[in-house]
Amino acid sequence: MFLFMFYTTFQLHWNWASSAVLRRRKREWVIPPIRTPENDRGPFPKHIVQISSSFNKEAKMVYSISGEGADLDPKGLFTVNRNNGSLYVTRALDRELQAHSIAADGEDREDPMEIIVVVIDMNDNTPVFIQNTFLGTFMTVTATDADDPNTDNADIRYSILSQSPQEPVPAMFTINPVTGVIRVNTAGLDREKYPEYTLKVAAGDMQGEGRVGTGTAVITVTDSNDKAPKFEKTSYSVSIPENKVGAVVVKMPVTYGDEPQSPAWTAKFRIINGNSGGCFAVNTGPSKQEGIITTVKPLDFEQNSKFTLLVVAENDVPFAKPLTTSTTAVTVNVLDVNEAPVFDPEEQIISKPEDVAVGSELTVYTATDPDTARTQKVTYRVGSDPAGWVSVDGETGLVKVSSPMDRESPFVKDDIYKALILAMDDATGTGTLVIELKDVNDNAPTIEEREIRVCNKQSAPVLLSVMDEDGPGFAAPYRVELLGDSKNIWTTVMDETKTGIRLTLKTALQQGDYSIDLRVYDNLSFYQDSTILASVCDCTGDKVHCPPQSLSPDLVYYCTAE
Repeated sequence: MFLFMFYTTFQLHWNWASSAVLRRRKREWVIPPIRTPENDRGPFPKHIVQISSSFNKEAKMVYSISGEGADLDPKGLFTVNRNNGSLYVTRALDRELQAHSIAADGEDREDPMEIIVVVIDMNDNTPVFIQNTFLGTFMTVTATDADDPNTDNADIRYSILSQSPQEPVPAMFTINPVTGVIRVNTAGLDREKYPEYTLKVAAGDMQGEGRVGTGTAVITVTDSNDKAPKFEKTSYSVSIPENKVGAVVVKMPVTYGDEPQSPAWTAKFRIINGNSGGCFAVNTGPSKQEGIITTVKPLDFEQNSKFTLLVVAENDVPFAKPLTTSTTAVTVNVLDVNEAPVFDPEEQIISKPEDVAVGSELTVYTATDPDTARTQKVTYRVGSDPAGWVSVDGETGLVKVSSPMDRESPFVKDDIYKALILAMDDATGTGTLVIELKDVNDNAPTIEEREIRVCNKQSAPVLLSVMDEDGPGFAAPYRVELLGDSKNIWTTVMDETKTGIRLTLKTALQQGDYSIDLRVYDNLSFYQDSTILASVCDCTGDKVHCPPQSLSPDLVYYCTAE
């Protein structure tokens, strides 16, 4: 409660009691200081001051008071002796009054004089706590006092009366006596043992020497990362087959006392030794309470049959104080697995002419067994050979030609033929033999058209197309010649590209069918003879038409113009 000063005023009036002729003079009041304490217990009425006028020696004065507390509500708070000016209070003062004096005959009235009565504050209010404020790591308690704030009656000092529990020491907290700020006084807060403290706090006025009010401050200890995660086991020994990637090696649970689901509770793990090859990774499991080691690279029994990993457990947030981290050792035993023989290289490329003789050796294609700790024999056979061109020796891996190869075969794409070779012990490995077939001039040029039709008079040239399955260098430019009697009846000439033949009838013939013999050469003079069937019609120019009446009785032709 606050301390306060209360002021009240009243007006004093006086009257002359003498019948003598009065003359207005400057009045002089004799008013000593008026001070009275609040909440005075009396007895009442209680004399508080003697009021007099400087004219009381010249004439008899009559005194009266008016105003609040006198003739106005609260009426009767002050009274005055009419004859001697003694002023009395009947109870606690809290209003302004006016004192008056007039002449006894009542005809000559002086202006009233205002008098201030000072009510002296008493320490009658006890401090009351109104709020607790939390800010960061400290707490502030606040109390108020209804007494006069400008006096010691409202000058508050704070103190801690008691602490519960009194562990680990009775004075875990301290309070600033002026500001009410409560802070931790000594180390030792432990949420897991003492999650909450109740402080009985005092607020005393008169700078702590007066009236005392009490309150309660409840302090909740929040969690900090002061407990290191601890592995349930100090060591693990596990076995895992070689060559597996992404395999779970081991799960390592941890325990600790920090608050569940907080950052101080979530574990994280690191492999700090034994993983120089980077074969393993460790991650936090879904429960956040275990580390899971997995393989990220294939393990090779023949290279390393055992790994010893040292794993440390930490938290997502730093430790609140220096703590010893927990470690566990994981021994990983790599189990030997029968691995398939391995070809080196996995794809062997050779280049051979397409006309290589049957039985010729192409290459020796072998594999090695990675299982060096085992005694096993590797044998070979052909796995896939679409055209049936190769064979392999089962003991040595020698590959030979088993039937003629042809670059122009439909099993060859972009001059490449592939055969799959198998190497076997208890498991099977595969290798691919890639044969680049070099072209040879093993295909003579041919004429695509096998039949033609022409008029027997002023016939137009017929264009014949030449084809050669060989590649560049073994085909165009071509040349052609007529054979036998054909050269007496027909003429040939190559077109501008040297890939087409223009055939023209130079001698008139009767309507009928005739054979034309031609020989076509490639650019290396490799040739092939071809026979073309020519249907000659009785017509003119390039509009070929064979009239029915001109046909012989034994042979009917149905020729139509194109």
